[in-house]
Formats: sequence, structure tokens, C-alpha cells
Amino acid sequence: MTNEEALKKAFCEGLGVNEDEIDWGTLQYRGIEQWDSVAHMQVVAEIEDAFDIMMDIDDVIAMSDFKATKEILQKYDVRFP
Repeated sequence: MTNEEALKKAFCEGLGVNEDEIDWGTLQYRGIEQWDSVAHMQVVAEIEDAFDIMMDIDDVIAMSDFKATKEILQKYDVRFP
């Protein structure tokens, strides 16, 4: 599984949605009904488990959309092609 696939899986599990329900190019916090504050923390937990990291609170807050999350994860040595 690629890092991109693992990240998408973490989002899907945290948000309780199927991958085909998501437009990854526009996915943003509160952009879909499922991504509320509680689900945000579930997504963070799924990401931390998937990549074996512990995110700083500033990074958790900065996770405003899918693209920003990928950029933030690079700080934790998670690379995306």
C-alpha cells in the first residue's frame, strides 16, 4: 500500500465513508457533513496509527484539507510522490 492509499484509508475510516464518496481534490474540514470536530480527531488517530507517528497539536489544527494533511505529514517523514 502506498502512503497515498494509506492516507485515504485513514480518512475513510475516520470519517466513516467509502473512498468513492470523496472528491480528494476538494476534501476539506467541514466541507462534507461527516468531517466535523469529532471525526477530525478520529481521522488524526487513524493517521497516527497508519504512519506510526504522534502529531503536534498545531499540525492537528492545521489539517484543514486533504492536500494540507499531505504537506503536514512530510514533516514526519511521510513522503508522497
